[in-house]
Amino acid sequence: MTPTPGSRTGALRPSMADVARLAGVSSQTVSRVSNGQANVDEVTRARVLEAMQTLGYRPNGAARALKSGRFHTIGVIMTTLQTLGNIRTLDAIATEAARAGYSVLLMPISDPTLRGVSGAYQRLSAQAVDGAVIILEARFLDRAEFALPPGIPVVVIDSGAGPGYTVVDTDQALGARQATEHLLGLGHRQVWHIAGPETSFSAAHRAESWERTLRGAGITPPPLLRGNWAAESGYRHGLTLGRRADVTAVFAANDEMALGAMRALHELGRDVPGDVSIVGFDDMDVAGSFWPPLTTVRQDFAAVGRLSIQKLLTKVSDATTAAGTTIVPTKLVIRSSTAPPPAKSLPAQTLPALT
Repeated sequence: MTPTPGSRTGALRPSMADVARLAGVSSQTVSRVSNGQANVDEVTRARVLEAMQTLGYRPNGAARALKSGRFHTIGVIMTTLQTLGNIRTLDAIATEAARAGYSVLLMPISDPTLRGVSGAYQRLSAQAVDGAVIILEARFLDRAEFALPPGIPVVVIDSGAGPGYTVVDTDQALGARQATEHLLGLGHRQVWHIAGPETSFSAAHRAESWERTLRGAGITPPPLLRGNWAAESGYRHGLTLGRRADVTAVFAANDEMALGAMRALHELGRDVPGDVSIVGFDDMDVAGSFWPPLTTVRQDFAAVGRLSIQKLLTKVSDATTAAGTTIVPTKLVIRSSTAPPPAKSLPAQTLPALT
């Protein structure tokens, strides 16, 4: 049986010369179309693409990479795929990479240590990638100083990588300050904080900024309540806080924990925001559909992902590009979950012990 064009049965893989012959152009023109170059008129390009499809021709990416020195693939190392921020940032990275003509190779790791990240980085360095983005949601459990072996260009999405690295991050401190100052500005004399896990850089930065803002206002911070980003942990702490008449304002380190705290307050008969005001962090797509709609700090995950790819491709093009940190500002989105405190609230300095 004679194989049809494009059939792999009994036929050699079609070559660039085969495409050129069918399209009636030179092999150089086929090469230009394969590489996405612009110096081919649209009629000729359409004819070449049609010939490729008819023959089942696939450009040899490895050969192109050897010739150009580029693989047009970016590696992404992530310590978790379970947080809203990481998922949104990854989506932005993939979108910006595709816009620039690059593919993304994802390498999630379960070992949040420098050794784990370095191992993943070394594996990526041996792959056909031009550079890597490292999303460090977690602190290193081994507390080691951040350092990677020589290899491919890298951009770190986190503000704790230290000097010598190109870093892109959300201004975590600004966001926490905006949330805390908003509540103080409404007249609340104390702001309680439901923090994220201790292993998270972003949670640590938000908690430090919350405490610093209170002390700057002459207020002694209350005990920090540690959550795990899940709504259930916010609910648990909400039950504790909701039983205290002196609690009038809560800043949760993410929207999910804020949602859990709001549920607890509703169950206890505490009105939000009449009795207790709540601010979240992230601005989830559904934050405006909470009851009441949630006041929260908006992170621009799209900008973080987009800038990380732009910075990385600049390093890929020019290895001498200086390292530096790019901080993306946050924005306070005021909705209906915050209001002035009730007149009957107790002074902040007479708080009873937390139970």
